[in-house]
Amino acid sequence: MTTLGTGLARARRWLRDHPLAFDAALALAVLGTMLVASFADSGGPGHHGPSFGSRTPAVSSVVLMLLGAAALVLRRRRALQVLGFTCCLSVVEFVVVDPPGPVVMSAVVALYTVASRTDRPTTWRVGLVTSGALAATAMIFGAAPWYSQVNLGVVAWTGLAGAAGDAVRSRRAFIDAIRERAERAERTRDEEARRRVAEERLRIARDLHDVVAHHIALVNVQAGVAAHVMDKRPDQAKEALAHVRDASRSALNELRATVGLLRQSGDPTAPTEPAPGLAVLGELVATFRNAGLPVEVACPEQAAPLPAAVDLAAYRVVQEALTNVRKHAGAGTKAEVSVVRVGAVAEVTVLDNGRGTPAVPAQGGLGGGHGLLGMRERVTALGGTLTAGPRYGGGFRVHAILPVDARPGAPDRTGGLA
Repeated sequence: MTTLGTGLARARRWLRDHPLAFDAALALAVLGTMLVASFADSGGPGHHGPSFGSRTPAVSSVVLMLLGAAALVLRRRRALQVLGFTCCLSVVEFVVVDPPGPVVMSAVVALYTVASRTDRPTTWRVGLVTSGALAATAMIFGAAPWYSQVNLGVVAWTGLAGAAGDAVRSRRAFIDAIRERAERAERTRDEEARRRVAEERLRIARDLHDVVAHHIALVNVQAGVAAHVMDKRPDQAKEALAHVRDASRSALNELRATVGLLRQSGDPTAPTEPAPGLAVLGELVATFRNAGLPVEVACPEQAAPLPAAVDLAAYRVVQEALTNVRKHAGAGTKAEVSVVRVGAVAEVTVLDNGRGTPAVPAQGGLGGGHGLLGMRERVTALGGTLTAGPRYGGGFRVHAILPVDARPGAPDRTGGLA
């Protein structure tokens, strides 16, 4: 049974891939059915009932059967033309042959094909015309009364063919729609997955940049100071190296925590350390002051705490802006940090009086740097805005406006570690 089922499935696939061969086989089957039916007599006046072999089909009827079956080979390519041709053959048989043979079966198959391959209005129009023409011809030219079962059978068979073809067409359209929706959903899932992967890559890159850039910049500055004063002021060199050690240790700890979080399978556990925010802004500013950058801070101490996401974004903006000032603004630069809450928004401003060195465009994101880009992505994700550019008279200005009731599109899971 398994072998038989496999063979039948293989045969169906082959016929589906070769529609012309399938139509030729169907035409042979219809021809055989018409030839067998042509020997049957439904019974009439003086007969006791239906009988088989009591009559022999006329030669003209056999010729019409052959022509009707042959036309069905092209039923897919020329559906309407085949229907018209088989209807003409059926009309000729009703007029010429008495009693008429079963040539109308070829017209029934052709009508089914038209109904299964066109829309419903076309099916209704073509079906009514076909049924009416064949039934009227049979009633007018047939030897039996107009109300005979033969004439009524023409109406029934043509109506059944149209209804069956329309049902098949509707089912095929339904299956195609389901398949299309499934494919569209699959494409949407793939696109959504790619989008999420891209967003996650950007988020990880942004967080790693925030972790590394600040500490590495401080290490670079303090290492330069140590190298400069090593011979003349060893005590100051030791202090600078101590700052290098502290900054590198902090960078390693944050990198270890971040990488450990990324290596977790499934949803990561909640961070055990508090997320950096404006509460530790003083510690952040102290690291820059130790690196030789004078920073003045204007931040209300009694202000209401900001939401976690907004607090983290404000902290990162200040951190990255001060890092860029230390890296690019030149010697003798001073910076000012202001964090104020105005109504439903929090404004973060970082100013410096640098002399506008050629490196300034890089820290502004115009020369290929990623610092400003990361800040803008953080602020935009919360529904805020960030502007940055040179100040009139020299220096640079970074200004971020963050809505206090911001709803980030996705939780920042590494925010507590970065």
